[in-house]
Amino acid sequence: MKLSEPPSSSRSSSSSSPSVLAFKASNPPCLSLLWKLLTHDPSFPDAVSFPDFHCFASNQTGNTVFLMLAIVLPEANGVMFYTANIAVALGFFLAAAWLTGQLGHIIGARRRSWLVFCNLVQTCLVSAAAALQYTHSSSQHGGGGGPLVLDTGAPTASTLWSIGLLAFAAGSQVVQARAFRMTEITTAMATAAWVDLLIDRELLALRNRGRNRRIGFLVALVLGTLAGAFVFRRLGSPAALAISAAGKLLVTVMYLFNPADRPKAESPEDSA
Repeated sequence: MKLSEPPSSSRSSSSSSPSVLAFKASNPPCLSLLWKLLTHDPSFPDAVSFPDFHCFASNQTGNTVFLMLAIVLPEANGVMFYTANIAVALGFFLAAAWLTGQLGHIIGARRRSWLVFCNLVQTCLVSAAAALQYTHSSSQHGGGGGPLVLDTGAPTASTLWSIGLLAFAAGSQVVQARAFRMTEITTAMATAAWVDLLIDRELLALRNRGRNRRIGFLVALVLGTLAGAFVFRRLGSPAALAISAAGKLLVTVMYLFNPADRPKAESPEDSA
């Protein structure tokens, strides 16, 4: 069964299919909570990946800039960043985006079973990264008032695997978010949301769904990053990644209960 577009006045009143998922305008609380969780998700791994690995798991703008600097300034490798870490993060992110996007075209990008499967895979990937960090990270958190000692971020095998797992999960998640065509929320990049918020013609209007979504996205991104950094400092990177994996699992469960989209009503011309 192919996935339909978001609900509109052209939908029939027939019962919804359990295998199709759409964000319904009639269900704003579920929509808002789900998207806030999706926004928190990439901010937690980035709050770990940058201090531990000197690269981003989700923010590929920063990785692209660093990679271009590595080409022009190779002597900065190991001082400002680690080229191998950046290359792995960008490569795994793009591979996940390509694989998830192309398979989504075939299977149905908004099919409930596909969304649940992708989120379960993402949960497993982030959990595996948390396990690697638990067994191999040399960072020492500052819990109990002690000093915070960061990992060197040197591109060891465990470091590269951790980066790859986090970046692959992030790439898959961002592609999933694009499938719902909510242009106000990207789940990964704040620049567009900041600009679109400030240039909104109805910025001060009492009711403005687009503005409210952008504000909610930015607030969730800021709070998610702050929470991730706090957990990283107090409990270490494995705990922060474990919380991120739990968040992904919660999103997976929410996909199971979100109302399904309704099929289009066939017009007389279509049935003729």
